[in-house]
Amino acid sequence: MNQQEMKQAVAQAALKYVVPDAIVGVGTGSTADLFIDALAAMKYDIKGAVASSERSAARLRGHGIEVFDLNQVNDLPVYVDGADEITQHLAMIKGGGGALTREKIVAAVARKFICIADQSKLVPVLGKFPLPVEVIPMARAYVARELVKLGGEPDLRMGCTTDNGNMILDVHGLSILDPVKLESDINQITGVVCNGLFARRGANVLLLGRPDGVETIAL
Repeated sequence: MNQQEMKQAVAQAALKYVVPDAIVGVGTGSTADLFIDALAAMKYDIKGAVASSERSAARLRGHGIEVFDLNQVNDLPVYVDGADEITQHLAMIKGGGGALTREKIVAAVARKFICIADQSKLVPVLGKFPLPVEVIPMARAYVARELVKLGGEPDLRMGCTTDNGNMILDVHGLSILDPVKLESDINQITGVVCNGLFARRGANVLLLGRPDGVETIAL
């Protein structure tokens, strides 16, 4: 399988984790898009979905799947989303598509987080992919200076405004040996809305696309 076929394979494999007659959480990105397309085949078996971005919500509605506001949902059995990087311990960097804050909120509510990714996303140490940090616009320069103190090289993502109306700093040059600590340290910087480390609440299951099929990694 090539990379696109691996993505399609894990998107299809994730359907077995969808709970009938319930609402499913859906992420954002190219692999999540493929999951949404696969989910359309069982849209009559679910109540609907919660989306982590306006982009995903529009794609779900395009398939005739009802989209719920998260505040309307008391129970979310499963959340399915991709990753920009993920380790064997199922800690991730997410946010390449700019939806990190809403992704993290939906993941926090879900009882189980299923990550779907091709084998290129599996890494021994997080940090080669720039770490996205969503910031309040007036705090951009201050937050950037604080991120430099943590060893990073932040760049403003040009032309990007999040669904929450904020900016994103992409932090290069990090080798993240303790993702849980760094996630907390960055979140303590005044003006940071959220950062793209998903370590305190990582995935429960990774469906990893490989040339010979889908590998399941669970903690």
